Amino acid sequence: MRKLPTLIALAAAAVVAAFVAYAWHADDRGAEDRGAHAGPLAVAGSAVEQGRYLAAAADCVGCHTVPGGAAYAGGVPFRLPFGTIYSTNLTPDRETGLGAWSDEDFLRAVRGGVAPGGRHLYPAHPYPSYAAMARDDVLAIRAYLASLPPVRSRAPGSELRFPFSQRWLMPLWNALYLDGRRFEADARHDSTWNRGAYLATALGHCGECHTPRNAGYALRGDRPLAGAVTQGWKAYDITADAESGVGAWTAAALQEYLASGHARGHGAAAGPMKEVVAYSTSQLTADDRAALATYLLGGAAPGGRATQAEAGAAAASPPRGLAGTLGESLYAGACASCHPLAAVPAPAYYADLRGSRTVRDPQGTNLLRLLADGSPHGAGDSTAMPAFGRGYTDTERAALANYVLAAWGNLPPGLTPNDARHAAAASR
Repeated sequence: MRKLPTLIALAAAAVVAAFVAYAWHADDRGAEDRGAHAGPLAVAGSAVEQGRYLAAAADCVGCHTVPGGAAYAGGVPFRLPFGTIYSTNLTPDRETGLGAWSDEDFLRAVRGGVAPGGRHLYPAHPYPSYAAMARDDVLAIRAYLASLPPVRSRAPGSELRFPFSQRWLMPLWNALYLDGRRFEADARHDSTWNRGAYLATALGHCGECHTPRNAGYALRGDRPLAGAVTQGWKAYDITADAESGVGAWTAAALQEYLASGHARGHGAAAGPMKEVVAYSTSQLTADDRAALATYLLGGAAPGGRATQAEAGAAAASPPRGLAGTLGESLYAGACASCHPLAAVPAPAYYADLRGSRTVRDPQGTNLLRLLADGSPHGAGDSTAMPAFGRGYTDTERAALANYVLAAWGNLPPGLTPNDARHAAAASR
């Protein structure tokens, strides 16, 4: 009997060792491409020109460029539930970037999550989505990155809690959650829909922000694009559901939103989505934005139903019961000039909050983040909103948020100073 714990431990170690060995080799699943190496996008020009467009479609610069820093030099922090990870340098610097990598090194890292030397990447790099990318598209992106000026910049080390800090566990994660299959056109749909599907799932990796995750931090296959909270921001349901998703949008409105970050009657992009529009979807051709809209409006699985409050009308009027309150006073002084209530039109249509999900979310997730951080000018964008995180207290931001939700979403006041404090802390 004394030997039983030892035998159990040895048996468990043997099982883990066998699983690790399997998982290690499983990283190569899908490494051999079936059929054509080209994807469904028809991008003209040289390999570098094609790569520039594909890198924009994949939003590489948004994740690998620190504001004010050199493009693609890495160092952007990703604050996850279990710690912080920093993006790496994608410039061709031989010591701190990709200059010493081969094409096969790049392919395996982008689509399999394994860097040279067998170093496993964390799925903050969206390789589970990029795994579906066509070989030629990945190599075109590499050609573009290799054409950039090299920048010597080494990203800080990851700051993760145990056991997430143990990279040797990543083969197990890959064995459980990495599909590894390349994109294949769906014969039930036309070429436009399939092009949009490739943009949304493989290149644009929309699900990495808009799909809920399970306990293992893998995307939930049963709820694709059904909405999630990412780095303190709510990425809304973008399925074709008419109530909770974008099913009630017109194709023209969705294309306008993807091109400019705002659409009449639907509010404006903010937070990470504003960056996605600035650096990715606005850089697509009109035809590719139309293809992406076609897929989202008619191809994604439904993601559940909205609550009555979320699906309610967004007609704005001074809320009853909040007259003379701190929230009304703050709104009148800081918000009403750009976001007037009642029948007064907004100075610019993109400042009209009617239809915005941000002001109809009972949890106030993005509203509180906006009040704390603001919405600075983006690339090629003329819209901005000031930050109130330092000028207003937690109590004042909570009162203002409650007034906004009551005026624009007909929601009862439910946000607290503690909610405002947590929202402000999420950006630090």
